[in-house]
Amino acid sequence: MFWMKWLPWRFAIRRIARAHGFLDPIKLLAKLHHFAQPSEVSEPIELLRAGVVFHARGLINSRVIQHNLDWVWPYWIERQFDPNDDAFIPRAFTITHINLTHRNWTAVGFPDFDGLPIIDPRGLVTPFLDGWSIDSWLVDEMDSILLPSRAQHCEQSLDLSNGTMVRTTTSQSDLIIDSEVSVISEAEQVICQIKMTASGPKAKYLVVALRPYNPEGVSFVHQVKLSQNKSCWTIDNKAKIDFSAPADHYHISDYKQGDVYIHLKDAINQSQGCCDVGMSTAALLFELPENNTPREIIASIPLGTTPYNKQQKNKTWQDEITGHCPLQCPNPKFKFLYDAAIRTLVLHSPKEVYPGPYTYKRFWFRDAAFIIHGLLCAGLIERAERAIDQFLSQQTALGYFHSQEGEWDSNGEALWIMHRFIEMTGRPLKTTWAKAIERAGHWIIKKRLSDTIEAPHAGLLPAGFSAEHLGPNDYYYWDDFWSIAGLRCASTLLTENTPQVAEKFAQVADQFTNAVEQSLALNEQRLGSCAIPASPYRRLDAGMIGSIVQGYPLQLYPPDDKRLLATTNYLIDNCFVDNAFFQDMIHSGLNAYLTLHVAQVLLRASDSRYLALIEQVAELASPTGQWPEAIHPKTKGGCMGDGQHVWAAAEWLLIIRNCFLREEGKMLVIGQGIPKSWHEQKTPIHFGPAPTSFGNVTITITPQLDNLSEVTWHGDWHKTPPEIKLAFPGFTAEVVNDGADPIKLYRAKL
Repeated sequence: MFWMKWLPWRFAIRRIARAHGFLDPIKLLAKLHHFAQPSEVSEPIELLRAGVVFHARGLINSRVIQHNLDWVWPYWIERQFDPNDDAFIPRAFTITHINLTHRNWTAVGFPDFDGLPIIDPRGLVTPFLDGWSIDSWLVDEMDSILLPSRAQHCEQSLDLSNGTMVRTTTSQSDLIIDSEVSVISEAEQVICQIKMTASGPKAKYLVVALRPYNPEGVSFVHQVKLSQNKSCWTIDNKAKIDFSAPADHYHISDYKQGDVYIHLKDAINQSQGCCDVGMSTAALLFELPENNTPREIIASIPLGTTPYNKQQKNKTWQDEITGHCPLQCPNPKFKFLYDAAIRTLVLHSPKEVYPGPYTYKRFWFRDAAFIIHGLLCAGLIERAERAIDQFLSQQTALGYFHSQEGEWDSNGEALWIMHRFIEMTGRPLKTTWAKAIERAGHWIIKKRLSDTIEAPHAGLLPAGFSAEHLGPNDYYYWDDFWSIAGLRCASTLLTENTPQVAEKFAQVADQFTNAVEQSLALNEQRLGSCAIPASPYRRLDAGMIGSIVQGYPLQLYPPDDKRLLATTNYLIDNCFVDNAFFQDMIHSGLNAYLTLHVAQVLLRASDSRYLALIEQVAELASPTGQWPEAIHPKTKGGCMGDGQHVWAAAEWLLIIRNCFLREEGKMLVIGQGIPKSWHEQKTPIHFGPAPTSFGNVTITITPQLDNLSEVTWHGDWHKTPPEIKLAFPGFTAEVVNDGADPIKLYRAKL
């Protein structure tokens, strides 16, 4: 493509820019590229496209919000534009206004249905992806209005008794609004149902408000029509909202007239209206009884008709999670977060998996590997298998598992999770998978750079964008560790069918490992530390979080490897804030899932610091049991990515699972992360059946008197029972044989 350099478009762009007083964009881009290693892909086009859309909305926000602060805006805007709030962000030279302080929301849905309405921390409901929202307000006899986004008192919770239902209760003086949002299947329709209940001795009207925005910002509404019976809105001639009762009063406003909030007391009702700008707002007022009886209004919003898996139509939530690996423990918060994470993973795996219901509702191999591993370890085997089956359509003819161009970790991740599926289920390798695995392995081999290059990156993968949050394009060890693991997994999987190919993959994996070892040795000389930086050309910084992947989850290095532990200690000493990993690069926030990666390394090394990290991640969870991708260190609200990060939910499942049992080579380690305090509460502890590479295992721990606990387990082994190590913190560790008799654990002597 060298001829592209000579096309006149570069000259034309320069000339036009200079003529209008702008910087030369070609020269500017060239300067930007100097800050990264030369790479065939500067940045994945998918991310550029998403970034443009993201900031386009931010540009619209900047044109609308700050000039109309008398409108009722969502919670994040009310906080971010309040100079007295920790979330306040000065606007000065900011071109776009983006939610950087409260990126929190919770999805509700139905298994195998792709639509996922989201609810923000104050009950604002966005039924459709990237669409408008529904809010509820309460007016009293003195015309005082309870607005949840501005109220001081609000409680939110997630009800798991019948799937997922988000309850939000907002109060002000004697006024109370309670909303319950869920998704139900009814007469072959999937419906978002919002139950709004208003109460208060002086409450007068429950207001249901249509808002042209969502937790990201403005989302246009051009036209609103109210039905003749005053109980159904039609929005932009497409979406409908049915109400359980006709409205007593109804108003619609456009951008020029201002927010409908200003017009709630207007005497004249309006049943339809339009706005060329796309900022239509509307309100339905439902009168409350004079005897102070609460009033309930139900809004029903049809989302669609057909789940991905048509056989699921008659299934319930309970049917879907039956057979998953249950947890019983004396810590109710840990259990709630575990149960919530199970449902989060189910909701976000209707066919392929995606790491969020809104901002990240698209596919990455990186996130998929961890999320599918969570599905596997939770016992949701068929759902995991279906997700892996989708990989095949994403593989190019050359063998590249492609989700984002220029990210070289994907093949290793796909191969690793395929291997985990086969070993954890004991099933034979599918023929279709075998073909894809062989092509993927050959792609890694061809992608590697030459071992003879006179440079620290000799024999590694090319520079790329890698895991995105590690920094500019570089020769990331993250990619190399994944690829080495992928080749070893491919070699194991293909040993029986194509032994020559398997042997070649194993040989190249050894050569690849040697190349990494030589590069790491050069780093140690350069940095004076055996800690592993993000790449051969980086100093020690937060980007090296990617380098601990060789310890977790890949286990390429033993638990006590000095380089792995030095890397982990550097991160804890220099990149943690309040016991949580703070990623300076891009995310600029506390990361729940990366904190748990560090906790996994500590757990594997029998380092007691793991527990403080797990407990801190639990504290960082939202009231609905969710984590945004990155968390603001002051407001504790989301500051990056999706407001409900599915990878984080998967990591919570995985750390709980590994606390109970985990594989270490050919050994099964039981109880290594069970807190000592759990044994003191005399509450039976139960986990399983939990899939492992040796078979399904069920563990029961019964605390007893005199510093004694009794542990039993049952293994439905694939083959012969593995060597089993009981490693409960505070108790004497011992290696035992499989057996049905209970094992008594005694407090270790100090």
